[in-house]
Amino acid sequence: MADQPRRPRTLADARTEAEAAFKKVTTKPVEAPPKKAAIPGAREQVTLRIDQDVLEHFQSEGPGWQDRINAALRKALGL
Repeated sequence: MADQPRRPRTLADARTEAEAAFKKVTTKPVEAPPKKAAIPGAREQVTLRIDQDVLEHFQSEGPGWQDRINAALRKALGL
């Protein structure tokens, strides 16, 4: 191969090489899926958008409103 002349790099070749180099250093490695909770029945914190009147209804009954929402969702799902 030493006896073959090198062809000049084109703009497309340079761009392809630059994109490949950039991708190599910026791509995150594939991570394993998250593990299940170690504690059976553990709750998970989430952000949930619900209508203001629904929130006020559950909060009007005092502390424990999050548990009541959870119970209502379980009942609606038949769990």
